[in-house]
Amino acid sequence: MEIISCHTTSCCYIVNYRGTKFTDPHHSNRGKGFSSSLIKSSNFDHPYSLRLNRLTHYRVPNTVCSLNEAYDSNVLDGQVGTTSVTDRNNNRSIPKVSIPSLPDNNGGDSAAPISSCYWEWKPKLNVHYEKSGSGNVDSPAVLFLPGFGVGSFHYEKQLKDLGRDYRTWAMDFLGQGMSLPNEDPTFRSDEYVLDGKNGHWGFGDESETWAKELVYSVDLWKDQVHYFVQEVIKEPVYLVGNSLGGFVALYFAACYPQLVKGVTLLNATPFWGLLPNPERSPILSRLFPWSGSFPLPSGIRKLMEILWLKISDPRSIAEILKQVYADHSTDVDEVFARIVETTQHPAAAASLASIMFAPKAQLSFEEALSRCQMNNIPICLMYGKEDPWVMPIFGLQVKNQMPDAPYYEISPAGHCPHDEVPEFQVVNFILRGWLKNVESEGRFVLPLLDDNPENAYYNVTKDLEFFRQEGSRKSVRVKFHGSNFSVWNWILSQFKPLLTEMSR
Repeated sequence: MEIISCHTTSCCYIVNYRGTKFTDPHHSNRGKGFSSSLIKSSNFDHPYSLRLNRLTHYRVPNTVCSLNEAYDSNVLDGQVGTTSVTDRNNNRSIPKVSIPSLPDNNGGDSAAPISSCYWEWKPKLNVHYEKSGSGNVDSPAVLFLPGFGVGSFHYEKQLKDLGRDYRTWAMDFLGQGMSLPNEDPTFRSDEYVLDGKNGHWGFGDESETWAKELVYSVDLWKDQVHYFVQEVIKEPVYLVGNSLGGFVALYFAACYPQLVKGVTLLNATPFWGLLPNPERSPILSRLFPWSGSFPLPSGIRKLMEILWLKISDPRSIAEILKQVYADHSTDVDEVFARIVETTQHPAAAASLASIMFAPKAQLSFEEALSRCQMNNIPICLMYGKEDPWVMPIFGLQVKNQMPDAPYYEISPAGHCPHDEVPEFQVVNFILRGWLKNVESEGRFVLPLLDDNPENAYYNVTKDLEFFRQEGSRKSVRVKFHGSNFSVWNWILSQFKPLLTEMSR
């Protein structure tokens, strides 16, 4: 193992759409022949960013109830106060809970500094990661795994906050984010042209020696996490994964339970990959002559010519973000810019092709969950209720299989609740409380249960409220499902408001 570079992140950089080239010395190791055109985010005024900014003018239509704006909060540090709001659908009082703002908000404590580093796992395969809280030597280690198409930057709010109390890491999966290769994995006898431009990597005739077995599959990412935990963190960790990262976290925990202290799933995708796994289905896998390796077949190259024009279009990226972020008041400009920046890397198109055609994992999501259950690995579930992709029923199926796993349903929130919920503190608040519960072996009660362990059996609904920097209040509804949870009862509860409305 070798850490080839590490520096403290001072500001974010994004693609310069105006055509003026700036050189960022911190990104000089991104690869030969690839000079990223970057500008500081404060100068960014691309029209697609402006389109995303207009999302702030919309109201979320899925708000469950209205809040009494005359409420005078005197509730601090997550303790329940005497005031409440009324759920119109069920005619019951919903307690309000005030939670602290993120560091640097409202004059609070300073944020933990974040360092950006590279770790050389294998020759030519450098893994980018960010870390914070290195000085918390006696605190647990927490590793955040990102969803598809993003990277460690998607967890910077978690690292800044939780890094004050824990040692935290977030990595970019190989083939994504800033863990794309530094060199072309193929070589070519003649120049291949994509979208009328030379220089796109991975479209050559033969693979380089170091890339002959390279496939950006979920098994590769599982192995990446394995060696990262062993060689960089060097002790068992708590894993937190969103979407694809949730699948990888659970898969890794099932394969290496001795290296995992607990897993938190944030809208984890319950499946990944289309082609059969050669270990599980050797006969069926032979029907597919190519499964994500380099070089790409000529037919796949032509397919990527068509797809890449659409996928890498900033307008397409903006539309996807509108789908997965239910709360349109969330500022997604940086997320948008970082994703667009990744599409400018010369290896991005071929890497996507490898990911799309890589085989499935050796274990299904359900099998991985069963193994974790057999090994008594603590699981925490946090799901955005308005996710259009991983809908609540997927998370509730996990809850049904693991009744003792705490399940927190957050609304309004979509596919990325850790980044979407305004001020991002709701997920941090719940995660910090769950870590204390596990570390103390239950002496600290789970978040939102009012110091009463008996509440863990039942459903508890509360509104978490916090103050924004400009002084306005924001409230997010969180519903805790206890161990007595029943999918059937949940289905019936979804129809109850409709029946109540019809009876009026």
